[in-house]
This record gives sequence, structure tokens and C-alpha cells, in this order.
Amino acid sequence: QVQLVESGGGLVQAGGSLRLSCAASGRMYSSYYMGWFRQAPGKEREFVAASGGSTFYADSVKGRFTISRDNAKNTVYLQMNSLKPEDTAVYYCAVRTGYYSSSPDRYAYWGRGTQVTVSS
Repeated sequence: QVQLVESGGGLVQAGGSLRLSCAASGRMYSSYYMGWFRQAPGKEREFVAASGGSTFYADSVKGRFTISRDNAKNTVYLQMNSLKPEDTAVYYCAVRTGYYSSSPDRYAYWGRGTQVTVSS
């Protein structure tokens, strides 16, 4: 079992920045992929970024968001710059015990999410 706790969400103006953190505990291994997903009201949960042996990004956030990971602390971060109103969503951290996937169905463990609101 892996437990995940996100933090760092909030309200920011368009063009601003936020840094999300996700701390994992339990049976966590550096080989596991850790990902960020987001879900806006009325929309499906979508992939944002993932970190494991490699890093992957959704096209919508490339060049603006950066995922990083501290394996010693079992923590993954999401630095979000140049935020846009369309980035408004609940952001979830998730862990996949296998190789990278952008499908939320492939991730076994989830945090409760943290709200990010970008005002125009």
C-alpha cells in the first residue's frame, strides 16, 4: 500500500506560478512512476506529467510545467509557471507500480487532490 498527500494548491492570477508537492509513504520504490493528473468540473481526469526512469508531459503543459522527484524523500513536485485559467482544476498525485502510462486507470494509488484556481 502507498499513501499520497498533496499540498501547494491555491489561488493565483494568470501568468503566475505554483508549486505542488506530493509526499508518498508506505511500500514506495524509486522504480515506481509518480504522476500528476487534473480534473476540472464536468471534465474527465487528464494526465499532466509523470516521473520515473523518464519524464513525460501532456502537450498542454509542455514548456510551462516541470515535474521533479526526490526519491530520498519519496516526494514528487510539480512546478507550474505561466498559469492559465484553463489550468484550473483539482490536481491529483498518483503512483503506478509499472512503467509509464498516461491513463489514470493504470495508476493504483491516488491522493485526495489539491485545488488550483487560476483567475483571469
